[in-house]
Amino acid sequence: MEEKGSIGMKKSLCVVGLGYIGLPTSVMFAIHGHKVHGVDINHKAVEMINNKQLHIEENGLQERLEEAVDAGLFKASVEPTEADVFVIAVPSPIREDKTANLDYVRKATEAIVPFVKEGNLVILESTVPPRTVEDVMIPVLEQTGLSIGEELFVSHSPERVIPGKVFQELVDNDRIVGGINDKSSTMTKDLYESFVKGNIHLTDATTAEMAKVIENTYRDVNIAFANELALISDKIGVNSWEAIKLANYHPRVNIHTPGPGVGGHCIAVDPWFLAEIEPDLSKIIQLSRNTNDYMPTYTAEQIQQISKEQFINDPKVALFGLSFKANIDDQRESPSLKVIMELVEKGISFTTFDPHIKENVASNQTQDMDEALKDADILVILTDHDEFKQLDPEYIKGKMKNRLVFDTKNALSLDEWKNAGFVTKRLGDSKNG
Repeated sequence: MEEKGSIGMKKSLCVVGLGYIGLPTSVMFAIHGHKVHGVDINHKAVEMINNKQLHIEENGLQERLEEAVDAGLFKASVEPTEADVFVIAVPSPIREDKTANLDYVRKATEAIVPFVKEGNLVILESTVPPRTVEDVMIPVLEQTGLSIGEELFVSHSPERVIPGKVFQELVDNDRIVGGINDKSSTMTKDLYESFVKGNIHLTDATTAEMAKVIENTYRDVNIAFANELALISDKIGVNSWEAIKLANYHPRVNIHTPGPGVGGHCIAVDPWFLAEIEPDLSKIIQLSRNTNDYMPTYTAEQIQQISKEQFINDPKVALFGLSFKANIDDQRESPSLKVIMELVEKGISFTTFDPHIKENVASNQTQDMDEALKDADILVILTDHDEFKQLDPEYIKGKMKNRLVFDTKNALSLDEWKNAGFVTKRLGDSKNG
């Protein structure tokens, strides 16, 4: 028997993929009364989740996971089970040749086929190239023998959240729902109304796929513009951060900020979905991707140049920040990792430190900030964690061999660092140095 809730009926859900999107989504459904069976191929993650332990970092996740498990409404497994609704939230990365790797989506869909029954709803949350639902998922779901759109309902409702604020945005953000038909859309809307307070916009599956890719591609193009402004500013004696801030006072201008590259599971990946589909019609998109992909190389070149200017022949670099954005532990497509590769190629020695990444996973990583700074000539800020913004230059200078700091994220008050005796450099700011 389904339990009557304040909005609609309580459902049983099977969520495939318990990563940065799937796990928060699972616990949100669970704490709003639905019975959720989470699935992941990572045995360690499954064991940790069932023990109310986190394998990812996200604000508010720990207490919500505990609430969901203690209520008996959420458990994790390596195998799917029968349910009213199946939610697929698995990765959709790109290959080395920049084409979409939809193997995870395909395999997740294949995994639920034996458990799907008449009247079920299948929702894809993963960000994917347009027509993935139609061309990849539906052919697999047809193996159930059920009539798609009449006995089995399918939709795409892409996640639209930012790491670090997932629960706030799951609730407050507008949501897009694209069904293969009206009933699929309505069923999906009714489900998400369990906790979504933002507007839920209904469309078809392919348009929903396109809309999500557009969102992330827009941001990538905007960041590429900011990065080009930074590159130009480094050449002509301008502080691009100040110039962008002033330009953004115009009511119709909203330029993003530059940095050492673009990372994450969306912005660094999704534009290639459009480039793959229509390579001849996506010139700006491809140019933007190439600009942003170049920034880690430029960052490494700047580190090398700073060393030469200060007559340091064999520099040791302290790299602070490995995650792709501030105050999270997510390293997917992180430009920091690409900076590391560039330094390796250049033969420059380095140590890495990130207070949000609790296990050493990158080259020469340490969990001890002082160890990372020991004998370092240059401190390089690659991620603007709050902890880095609060660094005391008077303390730092006592740990380093030479006093150079290169801030790629505008995280530091460089005047304070200058007053402490540091030579300073900010990416995109040739006025500072």
